[in-house]
Amino acid sequence: MAHLPLIAVTMGDPAGIGPEVVVKALADDAVARACRIVVFGDDAALRQAAQRLGMPAAWQAAPSPDALAPDAPTQVCDLGGVGPGVLFASRPSPEGGAAALRAIEAAAAAARDGRVAAIATAPIHKQAIALAGSPFAGHTDMLADICGAEHHVMMLVGGPLRVALVTHHIALADVPHAIGTEEIVAVATTTAESLRRFFAIPEPRVAVCGLNPHASDGSRFGDEELRIIEPAVVQLRHAGIPVAGPVSPDTCFRRAAQGEFHAVVAMYHDQGLIPLKLIAFDEAVNVTLGLPIIRTSVGHGTAYDIAGRGIASHRSMVAAILLAARMAQARDAQH
Repeated sequence: MAHLPLIAVTMGDPAGIGPEVVVKALADDAVARACRIVVFGDDAALRQAAQRLGMPAAWQAAPSPDALAPDAPTQVCDLGGVGPGVLFASRPSPEGGAAALRAIEAAAAAARDGRVAAIATAPIHKQAIALAGSPFAGHTDMLADICGAEHHVMMLVGGPLRVALVTHHIALADVPHAIGTEEIVAVATTTAESLRRFFAIPEPRVAVCGLNPHASDGSRFGDEELRIIEPAVVQLRHAGIPVAGPVSPDTCFRRAAQGEFHAVVAMYHDQGLIPLKLIAFDEAVNVTLGLPIIRTSVGHGTAYDIAGRGIASHRSMVAAILLAARMAQARDAQH
């Protein structure tokens, strides 16, 4: 077991489905074959979740990262903090938010210090962490701050698609004003570098989507391609990054799914996530590029409405763990 990468998994918001999908993922044979696991969270809450699900709690507990066993297949770094009534409470609370934050901070520190090879995060709730006093909107901003990363990229991975986003959760009407040549160059550059380092793709082919239908068809349907996106593509090619674009959005993702491109740079959230979730809804993984650590996450939220009912799918959690392990192995193979 010692040769397998050690992946840190965070418990997520204990009021949601995080503990359930984590416990289920720990029992998955594919996870056991691919890596060793240390869960950062509350040991008692995870054992209670396992009991409620009728599943074994087959792990060792450690009181701190310093006390982790060097060759145990599955461990829980017990951070405590989940009081009575918080587990599967199906609502945001300061206690649940604080527990989620402790797990993220501890796992990120362990990855930054080289104690774990990567981290895979279960879902948290923005309102819960705000109630706990966090100034961050979510995982990504918090991890960027912990790691001192100035520029980071959200990439979703699912099935044959890898999709990096230029803009995230903003109104569609704001997208044309939010995209810029420099931003597109930065996202595509980080994406290409990450494909080489973490996905073992020595010569990545990246497609840059247009914004408008048919990539504006020669500026008939807008001029963002001419003013913003084409100059970015020229800069990227001059920098030695083989990109195609602006590619018409209505054909770009099919071409990527067929293997023509290793990744797509999408201009806005739904442009990239609708095709990805259509193809791989239950196995979608959120990857944060540009950090000094490897971080993957489930592609779904806390699902308070089904917390504790035993029906939450753990497929995205498994996919996030397996991808984290593959990325760690690809990175380490280059050293």
